[in-house]
Amino acid sequence: MTIIVTGATGTIGRQVVEQLVKRGADVRALVRDPSKANFPSGVDVVQGDLLDVDSLRSAFAGASTLFLLNAVVPDEYTQALIALNVAREAGIERIVYLSVIHSDLYVNVPHFAGKFGVERMIEQMGLNATILRPAYFMDNDLTIKDVVTGYGIYPMPIGSKGLAMVDTRDIAEIAAIELIRRERAAAPLPLERINLVGPDTLTGADVAAIWTEALGRPIAYPGDDTAGFEKNLRQFMPSWMAFDMRLMSERFLTEGMIPEAGDVERLTGLLGRPLHSYRDFASAIATSA
Repeated sequence: MTIIVTGATGTIGRQVVEQLVKRGADVRALVRDPSKANFPSGVDVVQGDLLDVDSLRSAFAGASTLFLLNAVVPDEYTQALIALNVAREAGIERIVYLSVIHSDLYVNVPHFAGKFGVERMIEQMGLNATILRPAYFMDNDLTIKDVVTGYGIYPMPIGSKGLAMVDTRDIAEIAAIELIRRERAAAPLPLERINLVGPDTLTGADVAAIWTEALGRPIAYPGDDTAGFEKNLRQFMPSWMAFDMRLMSERFLTEGMIPEAGDVERLTGLLGRPLHSYRDFASAIATSA
């Protein structure tokens, strides 16, 4: 009984592989570049690409459970649908799919709308899956720590509705728990959705206050400049992706990323421990700065 993990060399995928190995699972990692496959011993590394149907057929053969994670790329939707169809063809009936919270609300944001389309396929084709819906990754803020520490501002336009930021360690561990649960069930389990959130729902001002406390000096939240956000992102990512991220940030301002009642308690129960907090994340960066 083998669990196959896509996106296995990425931040979350790598941690999912490690969590599965810790739990004694038989893991196969699908990677585009095997030279980046620095996994624990015993992991079966297979080369492949989500748009290469032959490589997917080979990789999925004999697997019982699939963890599907797609990078934010222009053809993310096509990749996911191909992977799920090939999995179905291979007889894989146990799936965990990494979607995103509020995929049904952020309807104009390309990478959200794509994930919601994948959710619709899973539902309408009757696939047995857990759909994980994470909020904003607090780890994203590693990319702006130099701005925070060097310029005294928190530059992400996250607004005043609040985001339930989640740590990727919590995402990966819950993904592994769900994969094992499905893998070891006597029969394929029905569809389920789980929001993956952090313990606190934070506004831009809240996050600036946390950084102020962590660093021991004032950190400001300059406001909700989504146009400036897009402009800055274009310095190191393609224009389509920077625009996608701007559209996402505009929905932060209008919708936020708000947990449903009971989400935090459910996750704490699954993990058997408290969720990682943004305060701990900021403190760790401040200590190492």
